Amino acid sequence: MTNPYEARLLRVKEYIHDNPAGDLSLDALAEVAAMSRFHWHRVFHGMTGETCAAAVRRIRMHRAACWLVQKDWSIGEVAARCGYDNVASFTRIFREAFGLTPAAFRKRGALASPSPETNRGEFSMYPVEIKERSGGRMAALAHTGPYLEIGKKFEAIAAMFTSRGLWPSARGMAGVYYDDPSAVPEAELRSHAGILVGEEFEMPDDMEDLKIPAGKVAVLTYTGPYSGLKAAYDYLYGVWLPESGEEPGDAPAMEVYLNDPTDTAPEELVTEIYLPLK
Repeated sequence: MTNPYEARLLRVKEYIHDNPAGDLSLDALAEVAAMSRFHWHRVFHGMTGETCAAAVRRIRMHRAACWLVQKDWSIGEVAARCGYDNVASFTRIFREAFGLTPAAFRKRGALASPSPETNRGEFSMYPVEIKERSGGRMAALAHTGPYLEIGKKFEAIAAMFTSRGLWPSARGMAGVYYDDPSAVPEAELRSHAGILVGEEFEMPDDMEDLKIPAGKVAVLTYTGPYSGLKAAYDYLYGVWLPESGEEPGDAPAMEVYLNDPTDTAPEELVTEIYLPLK
C-alpha cells in the first residue's frame, strides 16, 4: 500500500518528467510534495540516494539526448524544452553529462541510424547471441505514449520498491515494448516498465504481474546512453535478423538494464535487448 512519503516521491518524479521546461527549483518541488522546503530535500535524498537537483539534471539531460537524436528541432529549441533559456549553459551541462556537445552528440547519433532516404544507413555493429531464456516475472507499471517518456514509470516503480523495502527481491530492471514507433502513433505506443522478481515474490495490488515467456531469444548487448537504443534496434531488426536466418517469435521485445543511470555515466550504461525467436 502506498504510504504518504511514497506518494509524495511519486508525485514529484512524475512532475519532473511531465514538466522538464518548468520551474523545478527545490521550493517548487517541495510545494508539489506538500512538504516544507526545509525538510523535503532531506527526505528525497534519503529515499532515493540522489539530490533533487541531480534528479532534475539527469531527467532533463536524458530527454535532451533523445530529442537531439529523434527530433529535427534546433539545439536552442531542445534547450528551451528542457528548461534552459541559455544555450551556452545547456551546452556546458550536456557536455558534462555526455562528454560531447549537443551538436556532436546529434551528429554521432545520426550516423548510427539508417538514412531516411534508403532506410539503410551506416549501421553500427552490436554483439548478438542466441540463448535459451528461462521464464520469469516482472513487477510492472503500464505506460502508453512516447517510449522516451517511459522514464517516469521506471522512476515510479523504483520509488515504490524503495519505500516498501522490496529491493532484496529485485533481480534487475526491465522494459517491455509492444509496438513499432515507426508504425504506431507516439500517443498509442504501449510498454511496461518494471523490476524482475522471482516466483516467490508476493505481487502488490498496484503492480502488474507480467509473465516473461521462456524460449529461444536473440540478445543484443548495447553500451551507451539510452538515446542510442533506436540505432541498436535498427541494427537488430534491419541487419542481424535478415542475415541470421531466424524468425521472430510471437512475443514483444524486452530490454534489461544491467546498471543504474543514477550512478553510472551515460557512456557506460549497458542494456540487453531480447528478441524472442521461433
